[in-house]
Amino acid sequence: MAEEDSVVVIGLGRFGSALALELMESGTEVLGIDGDEEIVQAHNRLLTHVVRADSTKEDTLRQLSVPEFSSVVVAIGGDIQANILTASLLIKLGIPNIWAKAVSEPHGEILRQLGVKHVIYPEKDMGRRVAHLVRGVMQDYIDIGEDFALVKTAPPREILDKPLSLTKVRTVHGVTVTAYHRAGQGWSYATMETVILEGDIVLVAGQTERVESFSRLP
Repeated sequence: MAEEDSVVVIGLGRFGSALALELMESGTEVLGIDGDEEIVQAHNRLLTHVVRADSTKEDTLRQLSVPEFSSVVVAIGGDIQANILTASLLIKLGIPNIWAKAVSEPHGEILRQLGVKHVIYPEKDMGRRVAHLVRGVMQDYIDIGEDFALVKTAPPREILDKPLSLTKVRTVHGVTVTAYHRAGQGWSYATMETVILEGDIVLVAGQTERVESFSRLP
């Protein structure tokens, strides 16, 4: 396994498993680590390597060559103490890129104080995303951060059948149409000359409140 092109995922619960399998699907080699033998067996042959081990022991991490990897994800969710101890050890071992799952804001704050630069809140982030989808008529929603979002939605009638430059969508609604999807043609970048037609789907970027409002236009 070429460590520079591989990722260690520690904790193969729902989040860790989904992440590891998605990484494999994208062509990234994955070393999966979990303390549960049944979970390890379930991931056998699905990941590049998968081992049963206690990630809170430094000697174990060294034996698995974890310090040679540039990216490690701590996906342990059920045992906060093990999550924090593992993250602390990875920092001690000098892993340059550490992502750690947090189950609450206080938990995330502890991880940040330890020095974890990438703290992730899978349940919270998914809840926020679904809430945005439920409130609006968006087909998909991506929170970029700092009150900025990217949404996929049906275009409102007011921007149909004329070049985007004439709709003044950025001036009036404070959002930018970045791309559009047309049946049989796929996705294309939008320009000021692009004419959006009924049946198209648009990708819109802007402040969260503004893109939500735009998605609800008739």
